[in-house]
Amino acid sequence: MNLISVLSVFLCTGVASGFVTAPIHSGSRSISHLNAAASEEFYIDQDRRNLMNLILVGSAGLTIAGLGLPYVFFFYPPGAGGGGGGVTAKDALGADIFAKPYLDSKRAGDHSLAQGLKGDATYIIVKEDKSIEDYGLNAVCTHLGCVVPWSAPNNKFMCPCHGSQYAPDGHVVRGPAPLPLALAHCTTSAEGAIVFSTWSETDFRTEKKPWWM
Repeated sequence: MNLISVLSVFLCTGVASGFVTAPIHSGSRSISHLNAAASEEFYIDQDRRNLMNLILVGSAGLTIAGLGLPYVFFFYPPGAGGGGGGVTAKDALGADIFAKPYLDSKRAGDHSLAQGLKGDATYIIVKEDKSIEDYGLNAVCTHLGCVVPWSAPNNKFMCPCHGSQYAPDGHVVRGPAPLPLALAHCTTSAEGAIVFSTWSETDFRTEKKPWWM
């Protein structure tokens, strides 16, 4: 009977030992590793989020600039007039224009375009005596910046955009243009080239200070 009691106690002890809880410090170590991994993953996601925000802001800025610049150029047309020093007039191919061959190829009263100050289209005017007028006219309309063509049959400049018209000397004869075409001095260099330079004196058409200065 005593032997049976001893065996019973032994078996109970073995079964109980099978249900002993695992050490707590091991679980704590595993949880710490998980927290560290999660924290690392969070920082990686934050970096990616910042990068995506930068890309989004940059894309939005480029889109706004692309949409806004045409409106700016529309309401603020290319500047008329010129820089400080003289520049040689150039033809459509970028070659310098020389007075003698130019006059040989033009008729009296001709108004032809050349590249002038700041690269603006500028009219060279041939007078009735077959000499070159001492001023050139910037072809940029003072209304909204269209290039104004010369109409020989009508003997005036006629803007095709909004109907503005200018006399042969560039003063306004019909709106909506508010100002005359800008002037530039037109002279001949020692080498015979036609040269444009800034007109900073009183505008002889209005007797006022040049508006393009």
